[in-house]
Amino acid sequence: YLAAGVTSVRSTGDEIVAATLVSRFAEAHPESSPRVFTCSPLLDANPPIHRDVGRAVTDPAEVPALFEDLAQWNVSTVKIYAGTSRPVGKAIIEESHRRGLFVTAHLGNYSAQDAVADGIDGLEHIWSVYNYSIPPDATTEPGYRGRLDLTNPKCLSLIEELVKHKTYVDPTLAVFRNMILLPDVPEVRDHPDNALVPQRLKEFWPVYLERTGCPQGGMLEDRRSEFSKYQELTGMLYRAGVPLLVGTDSPEPNVPPGFSLHQELEMLVESGLPPAAALCAATLTNATVLGQKDHLGSIVTGKQADLILLSANPLDDIRNTRQIELVIRSGIVCRPKDILTSISNDLE
Repeated sequence: YLAAGVTSVRSTGDEIVAATLVSRFAEAHPESSPRVFTCSPLLDANPPIHRDVGRAVTDPAEVPALFEDLAQWNVSTVKIYAGTSRPVGKAIIEESHRRGLFVTAHLGNYSAQDAVADGIDGLEHIWSVYNYSIPPDATTEPGYRGRLDLTNPKCLSLIEELVKHKTYVDPTLAVFRNMILLPDVPEVRDHPDNALVPQRLKEFWPVYLERTGCPQGGMLEDRRSEFSKYQELTGMLYRAGVPLLVGTDSPEPNVPPGFSLHQELEMLVESGLPPAAALCAATLTNATVLGQKDHLGSIVTGKQADLILLSANPLDDIRNTRQIELVIRSGIVCRPKDILTSISNDLE
């Protein structure tokens, strides 16, 4: 991450003990690690979809005790997952707000319309908007997701509610393109960024793709069309005034830690965001949802000295975010090539 210029990581659901240890290690090694803001486990139905990082919460009455436990771990974010029912989700939102925590969701049973009305702070993945923008009378013929008319009343109404409630959306376009829809496409599968990840992770990626049934969506043409709809919707959200975040869902297959953030920025600009807006979303807006806007996210006297020095202007071309000369993390000057060399030597 740090070699890619990512000085802080917002986790959105992990095994809480392991994540805490990672966060502590990262803080002890600012010369090679980003700071890590931890999250609750994925709060889900029983059994959780991801049993290794999920926790079952099936009754609103269980929520206060759950948060007493979370308070011991100093999490920054609470994550509702796909199996959660509305009564439980609403209780989690209310308890999160009582404790001053940002609560986000990867939605499934709990609809976007209901979660937004109940006060959810954020939605993770463009699916958490797109899947609730499909009218009840829409065709379900193969490839229909790539042909959806996003000007339909249900979609426009949901966007209006997101704006009204100032709900943040983190599209994570990288995971949809690189893992879910197009991992078999050569320019995705063989992207140069993929060569930068540890060998053990590269070996695991094809195993996980097979386990999860990716790519999803049928014919390649249909999958490309579907992804273009995700980008179209992302542009609509931006133009409507929905606050956007920048995330990737790394390290899912073909979503390399750190470097996929540059891919995400490129896809956001392709979706219609001006480079300055994409950069602001990746910095100050991301810091804001972590409660860190007074410390991180912009270059201001008194904030943490987290900077990257580029040799080309990203406002001219967003791909210039890759032209990194130096990374400064908490005032420590780091050289990306040295970090990558050190990591490579450690792995050997």
